[in-house]
Amino acid sequence: MSRSKFSGFGPDTMKFLRQLAKNNNRDWFAENKARYEQSVVDPAFKFISIMGDELQSISSHFEAIPRKQGGSLMRVYRDTRFSKDKTPYKTNIGIQFRHEVGKDVHAPGYYLHIEPGNIFVGVGMWHPESGALRAIRERIADRPDDWKKIVTNRNFKTTYERQGDSLKNPPRGFDLNAPYMEDLKRKDHMAVMNVSPGDISDGMFPKKLVSALKKASPYMEFLCKSVDVPF
Repeated sequence: MSRSKFSGFGPDTMKFLRQLAKNNNRDWFAENKARYEQSVVDPAFKFISIMGDELQSISSHFEAIPRKQGGSLMRVYRDTRFSKDKTPYKTNIGIQFRHEVGKDVHAPGYYLHIEPGNIFVGVGMWHPESGALRAIRERIADRPDDWKKIVTNRNFKTTYERQGDSLKNPPRGFDLNAPYMEDLKRKDHMAVMNVSPGDISDGMFPKKLVSALKKASPYMEFLCKSVDVPF
């Protein structure tokens, strides 16, 4: 795919997602499968292809794979086995750039969420497994000055909002008076940046996105080092 062919996620993309939300059933989706391919899959793959090159300016360890199976574009089909909501399709676009060892380690990654009225970028680790989470906590506790420098950095703080679930009480095995106890309580280490519809409709969005992602590089590097993977 040519880099020049990406012209943004346009009005047709959002129109399809809005209509899917109103017609979340297999018959409607089957009738509109060609539109899904044209309005969602095609621009997503072009975006992912460009991001494969752009991400190299941040790190060579994150993968951008324009492929339906096991690629960066998340499946449109919902897993309804354990959910009360039995609607079969996701009504958003999810694109993830996983760490190269992400299948084996709960390593940091980048995520783009596109949904009418809710477009954002996430960086970091969502629901890391217990060993990885403890490793992050230990590194924060051992290197509070390094952590402070990262999370208080003006470029990072003005671009991202840290989100996610937290424990109600301090985690076991940590000094109750340790610096950054609220961060030691975190069960997720995610930083989120809101994105406008105008941003994603711009053909220059990949370059603008990478510029914003670079502001989170110290945060991502800290998390990668915590779980012993390269950044």
